[in-house]
Amino acid sequence: MEKIWLKHYPPGVPHTIDLDPRESLVDILERACEEFSDRPAYSNLGRTITFAELDNLSKRFASCLQVDLGLKPGDRVALMMPNLLQYPIALFGILRAGMVVVSVNPLYTSSELQHQLQDSEARAIVVLANSAATVARAMDNSSIEHVIVTEVGDMLGFPKRQLINFVVRFIKRMVPSYRFPDALRFLDALKNPDSLYTRPEKLTGADTACLQYTGGTTGRSKGATLSHSNLVANVRQINTWLGGYSERGREIALAPLPLYHVYALTCNLLVYIEIGGHNILITDPRNTKAFIAEMKKWRFTAMSGVNTLYQSLVDHPDLSEVDFSSLKLPSSGGMAVMEATACAWSKATGTELLEGYGLSETSPVVCTNPPNIDGYNGSIGLPLPNTDISLRDDAGQEVPLGESGELCVRGPQVMKAYWNAPEVTAACMTTDGYFMTGDIAVMDAEGFFRIVDRKKDMILVSGLNVYPNEVENAVTLHPDVVEAACIGVPNKRSTEAVKVFVVIRPGADVSETDIQDFCRERLAAYKVPKHVEFRQELPKSNVGKILRRALREKDAAD
Repeated sequence: MEKIWLKHYPPGVPHTIDLDPRESLVDILERACEEFSDRPAYSNLGRTITFAELDNLSKRFASCLQVDLGLKPGDRVALMMPNLLQYPIALFGILRAGMVVVSVNPLYTSSELQHQLQDSEARAIVVLANSAATVARAMDNSSIEHVIVTEVGDMLGFPKRQLINFVVRFIKRMVPSYRFPDALRFLDALKNPDSLYTRPEKLTGADTACLQYTGGTTGRSKGATLSHSNLVANVRQINTWLGGYSERGREIALAPLPLYHVYALTCNLLVYIEIGGHNILITDPRNTKAFIAEMKKWRFTAMSGVNTLYQSLVDHPDLSEVDFSSLKLPSSGGMAVMEATACAWSKATGTELLEGYGLSETSPVVCTNPPNIDGYNGSIGLPLPNTDISLRDDAGQEVPLGESGELCVRGPQVMKAYWNAPEVTAACMTTDGYFMTGDIAVMDAEGFFRIVDRKKDMILVSGLNVYPNEVENAVTLHPDVVEAACIGVPNKRSTEAVKVFVVIRPGADVSETDIQDFCRERLAAYKVPKHVEFRQELPKSNVGKILRRALREKDAAD
């Protein structure tokens, strides 16, 4: 495919950049901690830690993994918590020890978590006490040997730490009862002097840094194996793209998206570490009033989000009290930006949302709009430096300009493989080294790409993937359900909502609420069907396969 997008790169942005395959994320961290030692690195719940403190604390945590727990380079350590100061400390500690971060959604149910722990063969998990009961129920048949438990206020000073932890546990009752015989407190994991930490001698860019779990057509999540080189490359690609708009040691970025999601992991946690930026970690962005109150405290220059987050902000009357005069880079990904949202945001803030596109398998950013974009264009932008895109038909042939095809990507940010799944990996790679995303796109005459459809049946709820088979499997566990089919239906606030069609046993008395309550015990909240429709039968093919397409078409026509 002709790279006509190169003609429309932002001024001064090179088409290719030099990358050292030996470089690791630990190299980036160590340089940043030395260059920006006195600068703030992260703030959360009223406390700020500097790069020097991040350096010290992450070394202490790494030494605990190495010395106290006896873990080895390459061992997997799961990380299951929301945006707290503990997150970057633990994450960089794991990486500094040469181990692999397994990112875990703290909203997971025990069955969802159990699959991920078993598949990754994680030997340890760091978990917020609020989710510890889920971990306790999921440990059977897992490789977990060590549990490190933290509480919301652990990184805050006296008496705020004690007060917040007391309120969360005993007043708000947000910590269900759990029991681990030998659990280690997070604060105790930081007691070793940083001098006990030993940097692995053989750590290079080729080593695995993260297992970033994502769904699939089977509904079972699989681990995208992201190397240090993959993530370093994407950090460099993004910072090269934004170089004319970012000043080293001066940027303040809001981080409301969960750090376990690859979008926030790279675009907040890692990108701003490299340039000495200051990340403001937002623990609960769904509390819009509190989020806006935090926004008012900072002269922030960047933020990341999904369409639903930006929409919730523009719908809130308090947004008018926020000073946006310093904001340069409000980025959006994870789901399509709605034109109404983009226009409302521009009117309220005087800035334009920069929509991009990526996947867990691509570290994640593949495309993004230029920072100098003028108004909403409905596209995902242009490919980053060192990134090739090919749009292909079902026969694997490139489609002509202006026609739609499956978006296939090749670049240094593309994962090594799916964890322990060589056949699945081979099935999603072309013979000439492109990763097949499953998304259908079209390129215009200026090289801008637009997502027009999804090849798979995946449902997108507020930027989070929901896979129909997983929902159907949960629903059909109900003793009175004969069969079920799941689709996505349009939803104003979250792009799509989950809808399930259910056939129940004759004479059974089952309501929509019954199905939803049953699912809540087995699925994360965003996967629970918002709509339930009961049918006498479901449309099927000649071989008995349920036809979701027919259900979508009928539902759209009604």
